[in-house]
Amino acid sequence: MLKKLWVILIATALFVFSFGAEYVIKVATVGSPQQPQVKAAEVFKDVVETLSNGKMEVQIFHSGQLGNQDTEMTMVMRGDVQIVLDTGPAWFVKLGVPEFGVFNAAYVFKSLDHMYRVMTSPMVQDLYDKLLKKTGLRVLDTWYLGTRELDLTKKACPVYKPEDLKGVKLRMPNAKTWLDVGRALGANPTPMDFTEVYLGLKTGIIDGQDNPLPTDYAMKFYEVTSCIVLTDHLISILQPVINNKYWEKLPDEYKFYIKKGMEVARYYMNYLVLDQEAKLIKFFKEQGMQLIIPDKQAFIENAKKFYSQPEFDEAWGKGMYEKIQNY
Repeated sequence: MLKKLWVILIATALFVFSFGAEYVIKVATVGSPQQPQVKAAEVFKDVVETLSNGKMEVQIFHSGQLGNQDTEMTMVMRGDVQIVLDTGPAWFVKLGVPEFGVFNAAYVFKSLDHMYRVMTSPMVQDLYDKLLKKTGLRVLDTWYLGTRELDLTKKACPVYKPEDLKGVKLRMPNAKTWLDVGRALGANPTPMDFTEVYLGLKTGIIDGQDNPLPTDYAMKFYEVTSCIVLTDHLISILQPVINNKYWEKLPDEYKFYIKKGMEVARYYMNYLVLDQEAKLIKFFKEQGMQLIIPDKQAFIENAKKFYSQPEFDEAWGKGMYEKIQNY
């Protein structure tokens, strides 16, 4: 009888909590539960729901449950979901703000500290405002997703310099800015949705992909690839966005809860990624993968030459690539 009473009390508490929420925040991501951004989202959920005393309920939809990255962007702009994690400079370019493309260029950032110095500058805040006005999306924060490396099948290994990537079908997200990263490295960029990458590597549709090491681990890409080339070609970031109409309806106190949740989640995310990056090289070697230290300077010079084309000055502003590097 006592056990039944406890079950009833717990069920009642859950019912009251669920229906007591004044605001529901649906968070969408293509990331899997093993990936740092989903774990960080769980921290965000905990902070927001705790600070709001259950008045805000955060629902996390991971693994592309609500669609791919393009679908997510459409949903958040329509207001079908409130927050999307899988956004950043390349996606903002697709939404009509080409100036963001420079922040997704190969070797534009020198370090993690340099990236945060740039992305929190007044110059970039002006671009956030432009994005908000054009799309109705408000950038909430910047999370470190990791430093991107090349992950290649046996057919494409080894790679030491840009010339070695000639003809290599390197998967990239289906956005021009990302495809340009592949070209800047010397590869043949091949657009493919993130959820299709594992099978693409396994079947030979693509010869490789680029991602931070924690992503390679979480998605088990090491099962279908043979070597990792430590090019360090891009400090990859996620910039969670929220539908601004939803944001403007929130009381200031609740906006504070979201900001605080994002801040705590950012530090947790960054810690997870940095910690994994420090440990995963050993893991990949134990899986029989070849780790290659390439001629990094050759890749840097190749990227500088690629981004010196007039089209990039036209899109980003004259000399912006070098300006960011020297900021």
